[in-house]
Amino acid sequence: MSCKKDNSIAQNLDNNSNSEAKVTSVSVTSIENGYSFSVGIQSPDKGCDQYANWWEVISEDKKLIYRRVLAHSHVHEQPFVRSGGPVKITKEQKVYIRVHMNTTGYSTKIYTGSIAKGFKKSTLGNTFASNLETVEPLPNGCAF
Repeated sequence: MSCKKDNSIAQNLDNNSNSEAKVTSVSVTSIENGYSFSVGIQSPDKGCDQYANWWEVISEDKKLIYRRVLAHSHVHEQPFVRSGGPVKITKEQKVYIRVHMNTTGYSTKIYTGSIAKGFKKSTLGNTFASNLETVEPLPNGCAF
């Protein structure tokens, strides 16, 4: 709430909270050699200067299992879903699915779970396994 008549303080707070991307859904199908993940993402894309540039599946012990690089921004498609795989995990293995912004890094709004028990919304510190930001595959530019 703002004490100012023009609500500029409240507006700035809202803008800061909306600068983070988030995972909005996860669905999984079995494919040869693993699983295909379809991940829903909502992100404050503005073009190549600010966009969600990948989503990834990571293990509880901070290892990258799979990364789906996003080659362009999704300014006019929000939220959006992108699939990727094969993701090679066991049915019981607990994993984290998170999204990364080219400007602000990892989101804290993730999904977690396993194939056997399903996936649900959760939170994870944006510095958890932050060293993975430099691990291949990485985006090779932005198309638009």
